Amino acid sequence: MPGMTPEDVYQMTGAADPRLSPDGRTVAFTVWRVDKDANEYRSAIWLVAADGTGAPRQFTSGERRDALPRWSPDGTRLAFTSKRDGDHMQLYVIPVTGGEAKKLTDVKEDVTEVAWSPDGTRIAFVARVPDPAYEVDDDKKRPPRRFKRLQFKLDNVGWTVDRPQRLFTVPADGSADPAQVTSGDFEESAPSWSPDGTRIAFGSARHPDWDTDLVRDVFVARFDGSGELERITHGDGTCDLPSWSPDGDRIAYKIVPGVWDDPRHGQIAVVPASGGQRIILTDSLDRQCGPYPDIREPIWDGNDLLFAVEDGGNVHVYRVRSDGAGKPEIVVGGDMWVTGYDSAAGRIAHTAATATTFPELYVGERRVSEVGRAFTGTRKLAAPERFTALSSQGAEVEAWIMRPAGFKEGEKYPLLLNIHGGPFTQYGNKFFDEFQVYAGAGYAVVYSNPRGSSGYSEDWGRAIRGPVNEGPGWGTVDYEDLMAVVDEAIKRFDFCDPDRVGVMGGSYGGYMTSWIVGHTDRFQAAISERAVHQWVSMWGSSDFGWDFRGYIGAFLFENLEAYVKMSPTTYATNITTALLILHSENDLRCPIEQGEQLFTTLRLLKREVEFVRFPSEGHELSRSGNPAHRVMRFQIVLDWLDRYLKKR
Repeated sequence: MPGMTPEDVYQMTGAADPRLSPDGRTVAFTVWRVDKDANEYRSAIWLVAADGTGAPRQFTSGERRDALPRWSPDGTRLAFTSKRDGDHMQLYVIPVTGGEAKKLTDVKEDVTEVAWSPDGTRIAFVARVPDPAYEVDDDKKRPPRRFKRLQFKLDNVGWTVDRPQRLFTVPADGSADPAQVTSGDFEESAPSWSPDGTRIAFGSARHPDWDTDLVRDVFVARFDGSGELERITHGDGTCDLPSWSPDGDRIAYKIVPGVWDDPRHGQIAVVPASGGQRIILTDSLDRQCGPYPDIREPIWDGNDLLFAVEDGGNVHVYRVRSDGAGKPEIVVGGDMWVTGYDSAAGRIAHTAATATTFPELYVGERRVSEVGRAFTGTRKLAAPERFTALSSQGAEVEAWIMRPAGFKEGEKYPLLLNIHGGPFTQYGNKFFDEFQVYAGAGYAVVYSNPRGSSGYSEDWGRAIRGPVNEGPGWGTVDYEDLMAVVDEAIKRFDFCDPDRVGVMGGSYGGYMTSWIVGHTDRFQAAISERAVHQWVSMWGSSDFGWDFRGYIGAFLFENLEAYVKMSPTTYATNITTALLILHSENDLRCPIEQGEQLFTTLRLLKREVEFVRFPSEGHELSRSGNPAHRVMRFQIVLDWLDRYLKKR
């Protein structure tokens, strides 16, 4: 069987967002796929008996995109969002027994974050509200945007200052139009109804200078928007994803504690619904309890809470008592990456991927879907082999290697070091098309979680703070860890050719790629994607470049030298490795000028460099960009690697 190829992007699929009916008997979930002809992602809602009797059945058409299945409290209806009737996700309700779906909204932007009221009469959701200026089709006549707030744009979203995200409610029977609950110069997310149906908790930033930091709080509003908002949390971190207790006395939520103190583990906390002293329930784990991107809010299961945890390359589900007694305990574990979970009537359903399987649906330990088997059963997919590398200061770095497709004992293969983004994220046991495509093309693929990664102790993640505060900064011990991983892979696995080694990564991984080739010539090829190369300009051009004060320890105007010292362009004259720079023209996280900076320098130095710009793409090109562009990107990457690593 062949390994995975770039064109196989069009065959990718998976199960997601499982939701158990209130009686625990049925699971609603989505199945996503790629439509090659339309160059679009599609998804449909499926249903399956939780006890495993009967095969899953497709419930909605999925001709375009159906998502966010949410059961009514009595289990007779499903709310969901769909693009079936236009270009934006609108809210629909459909009887579980079948029939026509009733459209409840006709808003101007996507409906997201859907939540039923406890009595089943209303549904809360959030949506962006664009300024009337967006009705002007001719950009030459559109009024200028006027900014007074620093947070005015967001990668993959675009302008936000003139299209804020608001909280709405709408009657579930469609008898009235949506009513806007919140207003003002703020944004809301993650609505959660009180058990009596009179109030809604949500996450927002509403302090006077909310745009100059990332502090968020949990607020409570009356469902009809009347009266004053109540702030429930304390303005000392990023608080979001509230979840009301069944008795209405408490609210659970996720908090990333601290301000300008990155990175910190996300924690699960509980606070009285009227405000007061919180209890953090997950300190003893010393693990990241807020996987990125967020999976969902903590779930009440009796007096317990269920939540997701990053742990050594896995994402698991844990349980903890809400009163703070006892320690968190794992309930869904193993070498897997949980992507969604739910609980009802004593059952837990979850979706999870492994290194060689797309995300599938499980109830308890039983797998109940096979959406990816048609693909995975016809490809030779590489399974990772875990190993540990010893780095400076005795640091033990967890790493994995994949053998190339068609591996033969006694042959030497080019080795490709992959570096994850973040840096406070992790590589691990999930299906990653990047690794499978490179292994399918004949490369030994190595990847790791160096210091600075999540999934381990908080000290491990904070090891690259600085250089102004207590740590050494990026490009220090993380660089040493990555070099130790390459050294150990070559030493341990005799099929790795030490004379044909490449390095690549995106975002922080792209930064480290550019940093590495500015500090060593041991690599024969490098690919730096969507990276920060010049901190001085990134600081003001990125949607959140200024927030890296939490890592570096100072704003640019407080310590220019530190920003220059940490910029790969500062060391560009040392780069002799053939370097491919990939960037997206709509990237707002690491704007495309970052790629231009390094390319300009290297071209003037007459070094081996190429600059590739993708139109109409943002920072997430390689993960959720247009399918056709994802295929093109793979083809460009493999062409570059083959040129410098296979023909040597």
